[in-house]
Amino acid sequence: MNLLLGGPLFGIKYAAPVMKAQGSGSIINTSSIAAIRINQGQLLYSVAKAGLTHLTKLAGTELGPFGIRVNCISPGAIATPIFWGGSQVANTLDPAANARKMEKLKQNLIKATPLRRAGLDKDIAMAALFLASDEGSFVNCHDLVVDGGRTSLFCEPSS
Repeated sequence: MNLLLGGPLFGIKYAAPVMKAQGSGSIINTSSIAAIRINQGQLLYSVAKAGLTHLTKLAGTELGPFGIRVNCISPGAIATPIFWGGSQVANTLDPAANARKMEKLKQNLIKATPLRRAGLDKDIAMAALFLASDEGSFVNCHDLVVDGGRTSLFCEPSS
């Protein structure tokens, strides 16, 4: 809870005065589809992410009059080394082993979305870029779900 909810809360607390002084800003939190769908993470993780999504909306409401937008991105299952132990483990493997693991992961994730492709780190980066940019200047208090449609499914898609 300290990391998943407390970290963003203190980030907002300390960023807000600086952004208020300049009359604008964009805060982007990283939530998760675990906040809105069951079986996407453990209980405390899901509760923390749900709290973060709500915190984002509350903070956006409070800070909006100062020109500060607060949004969050809720990734679905994005193909990253976190699925085989994170960067710490990936850094101990040779590039070929990581590439094999990544390809296997992508093939599994393809089956988990209506788009039939794996989500990639660049998908999340592009969502953040939009929210931080002038093109996203009228988006506030929003949870941008980047999951290829995964949260719309009641069960795993058929092949």
